Amino acid sequence: MHDLEPYYQWRDYYISEEDKRSPFFRRDYNEFHFTNKVYNYFIHPQWDDFGSSTLYLKLLYVDYDDGYAIIELIGEWNDALHNDIMFFKRDIADHLMQEGISKFILIGENVLNFHNSDDDYYAEWYDDLQEVDGWVVCLGLLPHVIEEMNRLRLFHYFFYGLRWNSINWRSFTPQDLYSQVEEYVDKPKLLPG
Repeated sequence: MHDLEPYYQWRDYYISEEDKRSPFFRRDYNEFHFTNKVYNYFIHPQWDDFGSSTLYLKLLYVDYDDGYAIIELIGEWNDALHNDIMFFKRDIADHLMQEGISKFILIGENVLNFHNSDDDYYAEWYDDLQEVDGWVVCLGLLPHVIEEMNRLRLFHYFFYGLRWNSINWRSFTPQDLYSQVEEYVDKPKLLPG
């Protein structure tokens, strides 16, 4: 897992540690010192810690004019033991929402498991976003993660599922990915499958 880096092809467009409005502004990365772990395996030092002991992220792109953020996740999304959604909502989403972000694209290809608790923070986030015509879309989730999310009925709060996984997000620039996702949110029948 230590070789698995966050997606770096968009670094010409955006670098979170250089963005004064980012929660990771001025964060310093040591490419040779591995400290964070998932399942007792070290992960690449470019992943950002946000308070969870099992889930990490990388803020890949933020556009304050259009009000969206693209965030890649890695690890175990564990609300049952670690209340990961609370940390994510309070320390990342709320921060970005105060900066005008209302649309979130979460890349979940490296989310290995999802363990649910209650849906309070999801409902709160959804309510906050409804006030500003916002949304959350998850791309690339593994089938068993989707099943677990369905058990908690997160489809009431997020857009996700196998149809959303059909979007080949790496083939887009951040701006084009946002345009594609926004079009699908507005007109979901456009999704293939």
